[in-house]
Amino acid sequence: TFLTGLPSNLLAFYTFLMKVRQKPTPVDILLLNLTVSDIFLLILLPFKIVEAASGMEWLLPAFLCPLTNYFYFNSIYLSSLFLMAISIDRYLGVAFPIKYRLRRRPGYTAATSVVFWVVVFAHCSLVYIVQYEALSPNGTTTSNSKSHCYENFSPIQLQILLPVRLEFFVVLFCLPFTITIFCYINFVHILVALPKIPAQRKQRAMGLALATLFNFIVCSAPYNLSHVVGFVQNESPSWRVYTLLLSTLNAALDPAIFYFSSTAVQRAFGNCLAGLWYKLITIMAWCHLPCLTRCGEGGRGRGDQ
Repeated sequence: TFLTGLPSNLLAFYTFLMKVRQKPTPVDILLLNLTVSDIFLLILLPFKIVEAASGMEWLLPAFLCPLTNYFYFNSIYLSSLFLMAISIDRYLGVAFPIKYRLRRRPGYTAATSVVFWVVVFAHCSLVYIVQYEALSPNGTTTSNSKSHCYENFSPIQLQILLPVRLEFFVVLFCLPFTITIFCYINFVHILVALPKIPAQRKQRAMGLALATLFNFIVCSAPYNLSHVVGFVQNESPSWRVYTLLLSTLNAALDPAIFYFSSTAVQRAFGNCLAGLWYKLITIMAWCHLPCLTRCGEGGRGRGDQ
């Protein structure tokens, strides 16, 4: 996720930033915010990589433990909300093209984006507070002389944390997922029914819908289902940590959504790949030239003898 997601998201961020500065559209603002949330996750991912490589033992400075998890979970849920908003924009654009175009304002989208950031940050602050209360004086929980991050909650802390997680599941996953399914099913149905829509646009619509639903089902669903299981069992399930691996995958999959959503990103990705391919061909030719020269000199030497 880190190796593929970081360069693609940085390229998408630059592309959307240039578009928003020149002529902002609502979908570009939403995609820019989605890119920023992904970059937040990718920046923090090396800390989680170190934690996982250390057997889930926290070896980094203690203050990074709650801070990393706070912004890490923010990024996961921000992704769900902005994917939902993009699906709403696409659906309204084809279901009510005239009315929506007249009322479509970048300022409304910017205000909605701010609301999303505030709502998610406020929700995750509850988890941050519970985690902070669970920390030992050195900033992490301790178990068998080892330091751990975001583990080993007391029964009293779980009484607060597990209902909060369940509320995350309902408000920040189920609601966006349901709205997204409704919007994309109708979005694709309307486009397919219109005879004058180019086949390429219909394929892009199908790709956008499938990439978004795959993101929800594969990346977000297992992690959020662990909230329900934990609430029923009254403890955090042991397999919850593995679902976090899938939740990070969305940062690598979101560039596919950017690709199907924006022709500017398509051009940027295409130019980038073309440039990389040209450099690769140049390097291969540069490496192959000395070999051809040596072979040619060897052939002439044998001919002279």
